[in-house]
Amino acid sequence: MSVTSYTMKPTTLLLALVTLLAVQANAQCRTFTKKNCLPTLDGYVQNENYNSAVLIPGDEAELELTFLAGIDYRVAVCAHPVLGAVEFEVLDEQNIRVWSNSDGADHLDLRVENAQRLKFKVRVPDTDAAILHEGCVSILLGSKD
Repeated sequence: MSVTSYTMKPTTLLLALVTLLAVQANAQCRTFTKKNCLPTLDGYVQNENYNSAVLIPGDEAELELTFLAGIDYRVAVCAHPVLGAVEFEVLDEQNIRVWSNSDGADHLDLRVENAQRLKFKVRVPDTDAAILHEGCVSILLGSKD
């Protein structure tokens, strides 16, 4: 009985530490987004959702968003500079690419004729660096009538 109790204490401590680190990373990412990314939505009202992740070189993330007809939207992708030039593209419901930031743009302004779901795919470029740095990547959505 004491052996089980002994092995559970380090496991519980490790779990608590991992949880604390995840919460801290999320808080840092939220602060980065508020400070560095929100100005990209100038003139648009941000939606209530907070979409961000801590990524490393070579990572990829996807987010599906619903767009309603007749509303002007701005979708902005903001990444910590340590990650390099983050690429993002927009795919329709058939996974056909309808736009990409191959020109280096950090946002997309759009208006759809019919309500639809679009997928945003974000890629952090690979690196040959010996040390992989992690950084925050946020996808912000704003709208105006």
